[in-house]
Amino acid sequence: MSTLTGKRILMFVDHVYEDLELWYPKLRLIEEGAEVVVAGPEEGVVYNGKHGYPCRSDAAILDMASSDFDALVLPGGFAPDKLRRDPHVLKLTLEFHEEEKPLAHICHAGWIPISAKVMNGFRCTSTPGIKDDLINAGAEWVDKEVVVDRHQISSRNPNDLPAFCRAIIKALAD
Repeated sequence: MSTLTGKRILMFVDHVYEDLELWYPKLRLIEEGAEVVVAGPEEGVVYNGKHGYPCRSDAAILDMASSDFDALVLPGGFAPDKLRRDPHVLKLTLEFHEEEKPLAHICHAGWIPISAKVMNGFRCTSTPGIKDDLINAGAEWVDKEVVVDRHQISSRNPNDLPAFCRAIIKALAD
């Protein structure tokens, strides 16, 4: 049996997502036995990554419920800036936070938990480009490859993906 058999993970996608930050965790979590659902603004639409790699959404964000999942993994890129304007994205993010389920964000994906107002009092990392945004949202920002603070997991960029995925797997396996 794989480490994450029976676990369900939700990811969000929209155009200009960071290709590696979506695909690496998605495939790594599937490899561990998890079911990964990638939800976009619309079901079945192909969204293009920052570097041109396509991702077809499995579902529509509006149809998702946090109660159906064990964790939320947010890839970066510029998609989070658009996704954080979606009230359902913010509602889901807040629910994962309130339920203390793993909430993982990498690079620019920290914009989503900032807009969901769940960063206050958390230690985290991100790309330096949103460091001030996280600090202004009440987070303590540190420059490390991965930061785990309670149920939140954060990393800086694609180079940190191995540590980011190890932390997500550990959080879900515990």
